[in-house]
Amino acid sequence: MTTAGTSTSGRTRTVTPKHDVVIRFAGDSGDGMQLTGAQFTAEAAIAGNDIATFPDYPAEIRAPAGTIHGVSGYQLNFSDHEVFTAGDEPSVLVVMNPAALKANIKDLAQNGILIVDTDSFTEQNLKKVKYEANPLEDGSLDKYQLFKIDITKLTTAALNDMGLSTKEATRCKNFFCLGLVSWLFHRPTEITIQHIEKKFKNKPGLAEANRRAFMAGYNYADTTELFAESYEVKSAPITAGTYRNITGNAATALGFVAAAQRAGRPLFLGSYPITPASDVLHELSKYKALDVVTYQAEDEIAGIGSAIGAAFGGAIGITTTSGPGLDLKAEALGLAAKVELPLVVADIQRAGPSTGLPTKTEQSDLLLAMFGRHGESPLPVIAAASPADCFMCAYTAVRIAVKYMTPVILLTDGYIANGSEPWKLPEVDQLPDITVKFATDAATYKPYSRDEKTLARPWAIPGTPGLEHRLGGLEGQNGSGNISSDPDNHELMTKLRAEKVQRIAQEIPPMRVMGPKSGDAIVVGWGSTFGPIHAAVKQLQKEGRSVAHSHISYINPLPSDLGDLLKNYKKVIIPEMNMGQLRMLIRANFLVDAIGINKMKGKPFTISELVTKISAIMDGRKLEAVQ
Repeated sequence: MTTAGTSTSGRTRTVTPKHDVVIRFAGDSGDGMQLTGAQFTAEAAIAGNDIATFPDYPAEIRAPAGTIHGVSGYQLNFSDHEVFTAGDEPSVLVVMNPAALKANIKDLAQNGILIVDTDSFTEQNLKKVKYEANPLEDGSLDKYQLFKIDITKLTTAALNDMGLSTKEATRCKNFFCLGLVSWLFHRPTEITIQHIEKKFKNKPGLAEANRRAFMAGYNYADTTELFAESYEVKSAPITAGTYRNITGNAATALGFVAAAQRAGRPLFLGSYPITPASDVLHELSKYKALDVVTYQAEDEIAGIGSAIGAAFGGAIGITTTSGPGLDLKAEALGLAAKVELPLVVADIQRAGPSTGLPTKTEQSDLLLAMFGRHGESPLPVIAAASPADCFMCAYTAVRIAVKYMTPVILLTDGYIANGSEPWKLPEVDQLPDITVKFATDAATYKPYSRDEKTLARPWAIPGTPGLEHRLGGLEGQNGSGNISSDPDNHELMTKLRAEKVQRIAQEIPPMRVMGPKSGDAIVVGWGSTFGPIHAAVKQLQKEGRSVAHSHISYINPLPSDLGDLLKNYKKVIIPEMNMGQLRMLIRANFLVDAIGINKMKGKPFTISELVTKISAIMDGRKLEAVQ
């Protein structure tokens, strides 16, 4: 119900309740849109909304200012109910220049709110993006609620007496925007003021400038006659507990730390910086007090080599990378598989091949993770479904690596790595046990003796008296580990290593089915496709469709009940951000004629496109007709 409120200026304003709002901030890379979006997200989280975010970075480093290639965006979906994606289309778009407008206006919902910094719409900037006429004046934006605001001038005017240069003052305009939209959606201001004071605590002048700019934007929205209406999104009902807003990369880092603490072992990360994985390295570097050592290696090979060395010495060895780095780590990863050391390789996928679109998301490393090593060297592969899920997947990867004495590959991607959502902090004593038992008995120790249940070999700390042993790339004899070129022994060791990975299936939980246990179709996903698939299937179920959703977190080995599950449906549909890699595995393993929905645009699926394409497949129509 719409209500009336009174601003500080005494003017009566309409306050309209909303169940959810999707807002996108867009501008040049230097306009601070990521910071603005992240801080507005923090405000929404404190207000109790459920949230999902999608930061979108330009693929080019230092693209020319004012060009399409340099546009940076941040989208947030905040609501009074559970959400699974950052939203299909923004209902509010804030743009800082013509390039940001041109790159994003096609996505704005009809009658959506469009807030524009008019100061940037100069003739020169319009020409850069080939606008023949000023879109703010030619009527082309009439189907939107257009708010033209002199954001740059208003910001510099608010800071006029501070002695800042024009450039310094202009850089505060993102906080002016943040103040404006904070008023528009009744967000708490105290959170941002505290953030500014903390971020710029060593630079009091900048702290004051950004605080002033923020409050100037807030007060402008409150006092101007431009906005006759504001909006309110109430808090979402959530399970009781302690929550924090977390990105996928931060959750991955914390999952590693928690696992190492649970195992009682030091954590070593050896990595070479690469987009979008670098934030895991940055995050882990904060935890030195928890026996975490981070090593920024000179290249990808040194990163994994150092992590293997750490695992040999009894630490939890981790290395992080993206697709191009996983290419380079392949030989060393084969060594880790052969010597059977616990190691976790986190691959935060991005669009390829080669450098590809380094800041854009994709799921194209699945087959690389499965088969990207020479020789028969299968490894466990786990994929995270959401930013918060990255914590437990990272934790599980360490647990499996230690329990089965094997390298494990953890797959996330740029969408969930940079995106964020509320995460309920787990109870530490409820986390699965990670028990490390080192070999100590010199009389019985053999490097390649086996645990009967897991086939794991013993883990021995170098320097332990009587446990001297060698590990290397040459094939080792079963039991003793001595170098052996015996063909029968090689075949035996190859099969033992493969069987060990397959035995992980004994602890994979049964597949969850969201929807009917049998029916016309089941939509199967992996990784970050969970959110849009789940939301799309829920919508189709409301329309009366006989369709279910099931999500795969363990890619290798696959869940033991997956094949029987798929037989219960007439059609199996697999959406992926690649050309059909999981579909290939499903077809090969279960002889199911799975149908793919594939996207390789550097952007996640939208709910609407999945609803349309799933419906088309269920109706027997060709997907080409609904592209």
